[in-house]
Amino acid sequence: MMEKRIVVTAVVRKEWASLKKRPGSLVKNVVVILGDPHKPDCIKPSCVFDDDDLYTIDRLKEALRDLKGFCFTYFSNHDTLIQDLVKKEPKIDFVFNLCDEGFLNVPKKELHIPALLEMLGISYTGSGPQCLAFCLDKSLVRGIAKEMGIPVPEAVFIKPEDSTFELYFDFPVIAKPNLGDSSFGITQKCVSHSPEELTNAISEIRERFGYDKPILVEELLTGKDLSVGIIGNPPESYTVLPIIEEDYSALPEGLPRICGYEAKWLPDSPYWNLRSIPAKLPEEVERNIVEWCLKLFGRLECRDYARFDWRLDALGNPKLLEVNPNPGWCWDGHLAKMAAIAGLSYPQMLESILKTAEARIYTHKDERASHGTNGNGTPEVK
Repeated sequence: MMEKRIVVTAVVRKEWASLKKRPGSLVKNVVVILGDPHKPDCIKPSCVFDDDDLYTIDRLKEALRDLKGFCFTYFSNHDTLIQDLVKKEPKIDFVFNLCDEGFLNVPKKELHIPALLEMLGISYTGSGPQCLAFCLDKSLVRGIAKEMGIPVPEAVFIKPEDSTFELYFDFPVIAKPNLGDSSFGITQKCVSHSPEELTNAISEIRERFGYDKPILVEELLTGKDLSVGIIGNPPESYTVLPIIEEDYSALPEGLPRICGYEAKWLPDSPYWNLRSIPAKLPEEVERNIVEWCLKLFGRLECRDYARFDWRLDALGNPKLLEVNPNPGWCWDGHLAKMAAIAGLSYPQMLESILKTAEARIYTHKDERASHGTNGNGTPEVK
């Protein structure tokens, strides 16, 4: 009766399921949210994700693949993001929010991702929507810093409808979009030494980049160009990564010493080959910069990690340029460069951010559970 047998096999593509956790298991199901590679992105020169962008994403996935204690799933389709999150919410421990492009790749909608996650009750890495909204506005951050006694460059705020304005400090100056990310709109032509050049610089930002929002005109600082990275959550537990500076020694004479759009996006530009090196600063200057970064981290309600950009003036005095609460996470970005100087590999840097967020998230969950509240002070109904 067994002479003739038919064997049928099949491969079924199953829905992603959470890992079955054994008692004491520390494995967390983490959803990584990225920008949408199928949608336009106005920040990028070609307005689309190119091969370099896709390679960067591959490097990220490769780095995360070998991390112990986490199981990663990637969401990058923004058209279905809400439905995908709702469907998987019961199986998600937390989200690794790496969508620095913004929802639908719109920079002004960067805050929409954490806002959505909060409405769905899903924990996530990084700063909340209010912090992201604050820090998108360079002028607003300037005002907060000044209120705290933290030095900032002299500046003038120019609204789109302004046809004239008064410049109360001397040239040279630099014009930049007040709302922007990834050095959008900031090129060598933004540096001006006369009223005529400044008029052209503003026109360049408006016409070449299609930017119709307020513009900030700042005094041009000519000292060291610095970046400070923090991973952790002050004051409890945090690491200040080594401060780096941009090395402009290979830049041809006559070009402004700035790290702008050309350095980040245009391979054919002389700015493309800029290097970041460990900063050599007087002890007092470094101490002040770190102290001010920590104060801003708390005041702006940054979480888990952030990057702060500073520049020294001609006399060596530091002044704050901007705060990046959702800084670039790519393998060759400033945060990764600082981490490498500290002895952290790219995977270790990502793991450090994840562990920091995990500790914060589960500490707060335990606190809410012990107090019997739902997170806003209201007793839970069980």
